[in-house]
Amino acid sequence: MQIVPTSIPEVVIVEPRVFADGRGFFLETYQQSRFAEVGIAGPFVQDNHSGSQQNVLRGLHYQVRQPQGKLVRAIAGTVFDVAVDLRRPSPTFGRWVGALLSAENKRQMWVPPGFAHGFYVVSAWAEVIYKVTDYWAPEWERTLLWNDPQLAIDWPLTAATPVLAPKDAQGKRLAEAEVYEGMMSAPSA
Repeated sequence: MQIVPTSIPEVVIVEPRVFADGRGFFLETYQQSRFAEVGIAGPFVQDNHSGSQQNVLRGLHYQVRQPQGKLVRAIAGTVFDVAVDLRRPSPTFGRWVGALLSAENKRQMWVPPGFAHGFYVVSAWAEVIYKVTDYWAPEWERTLLWNDPQLAIDWPLTAATPVLAPKDAQGKRLAEAEVYEGMMSAPSA
């Protein structure tokens, strides 16, 4: 596997080694020892799978307690995946990074604890699977406003307004949001 750095050092893109032949392909999507070597350490406690139509935007979600690290990949279609640094002491606080994840490129994005996460569906349909380092805690879940001008995320929108869940449409701007006051570190194995 190859690790591709982003403009936020803790967020990385994972490009797996793909073995293809006339029958199809094979790749490892996760191996604990290899991922730990590059700073992506579990334990992962849950896998999530979502399917969405084109123009759906999910996020930007985070948990103020029980923060989740997420290892995200698209297994069908294409999404624009985004991570926003919400660690106030971080030199990259309030900055975002995004990448296209698709069934074709087989890339994964590591979103560490302390970041808000969301994605926008570019293709007609997409399915996303992601491993998380802590359990979903609805009482601690928060939503950052997807179109906050302070963040200025350059979403590759195919329509003027994306399809949003009610909680995503009512997200908070960064200036009003609960954020992490201490630096988050990756959970240890």
